Amino acid sequence: MKRILTALTAALLMSTTTGALAASPNALLVKGTITPVACTPIFSNNGLVDYGKISRQDLNVDKRTQLHDQFLDLNISCNAAARFALIMRDNREGSAIVNSEIYYGLNFDRSDNRIGLFSLHFDPARTVVDAWPEVYRTDSTTGGRAWSTSRSSPIPIGAQSYLGFTNVAGSTAGPVAIQNLSSRATLVTIIAPTSTLDLSDDATLDGSATLELIYL
Repeated sequence: MKRILTALTAALLMSTTTGALAASPNALLVKGTITPVACTPIFSNNGLVDYGKISRQDLNVDKRTQLHDQFLDLNISCNAAARFALIMRDNREGSAIVNSEIYYGLNFDRSDNRIGLFSLHFDPARTVVDAWPEVYRTDSTTGGRAWSTSRSSPIPIGAQSYLGFTNVAGSTAGPVAIQNLSSRATLVTIIAPTSTLDLSDDATLDGSATLELIYL
C-alpha cells in the first residue's frame, strides 16, 4: 500500500509502507508494489490558515469560543484514475481540548494548558470529481475492509477512519477510481475558555496536521 502525505503547514511528503509478514526467525522478506499511478494532493495557500491577532475580549471566559470558519481548497490530481482514501494525522497529538479522532490540537500555552482544537470538514456538495454529476462520501473504520453507506452529507475527516468518494448513492462498495478531485474544505476552530488559559503573555495557536492519501 502506498501513501502520499501533505501537511496543512508543511511541504509534500511521500512514503511507502508494507504490512507485517510471517516468516521463519532467520528469514528476511522485502515486499512492496511499484505502481505507475501517481496522485498529488495540494492545499491552497500551502495549507496555512492564519487567524492573526485574536483579542482576549473576543473570547468567552467560561465557555468555548468558535472562531469564524476558514476554507481551504484541496486539489488532487492523478496521472490515471486511482482508488484512494484520505486520513489525517495530528502533529500536536494530545493537545486538543476534546479527545476525539476528528479533533486536532492547537498546542499548549506557556503553562501547558490546552489552547483549543480544530477540525476539517469535507462536503460532497463542494466537491467536484472528474465528470461526475454528483459526489457522495463514504468512510471506513476498518482500514478499507468495509465501507459506510455513501451519502451526500458533510463529514469531518478523522485520524482513524478512511474518507473516500464515489458517484453512487447508497453504496457500500467504497471509493470509485478518481483522476481529478477539487474540494473546498471547511476548517472549524474552537478556543478553550479564557478562564482555563494562561494569558499573561501571548498564547500562540500552533495547530498542525498531515493529510494522508492512501491508495486502495
